[in-house]
Amino acid sequence: MTHIRITDAAVLMGVSDDTVRRWIDKGDLSAHADDSGRKTVDGAELARLAQERAAGRGAAHSDGTDGPDSAGVSARNSFRGLVTAVKSDEVMSQVDIQCGPYRVVSLISTEAARELGLEPGSLATARVKATSVVVEGVSL
Repeated sequence: MTHIRITDAAVLMGVSDDTVRRWIDKGDLSAHADDSGRKTVDGAELARLAQERAAGRGAAHSDGTDGPDSAGVSARNSFRGLVTAVKSDEVMSQVDIQCGPYRVVSLISTEAARELGLEPGSLATARVKATSVVVEGVSL
């Protein structure tokens, strides 16, 4: 049985350490102590939780709450994050989104970037299908 430290589980799930601890407190995951006394979670339980969250409840926000339902979108690989840079010319814009430890870069029309209100500090969701990235603005 694989045991994963809470910090590593949080990175894998794209949430904070505190969110993983809340899942443990709610009973969604069980905690075990490793040889050093640090809390760990069972890798198989974490995989089950990841699949349940991905299959039934849409994309997860960084705080561990569920995001909007993606039933109307065919792209299933969704990465919610913070826009860190938008470099635009008259026709195209390069949008950089920091999604947890991952940087996602998309080239979209400048018109679309403006319509979505993409600017450093705004939230966005990158949806990946094949070799294309679809960027969806997120309203709070």
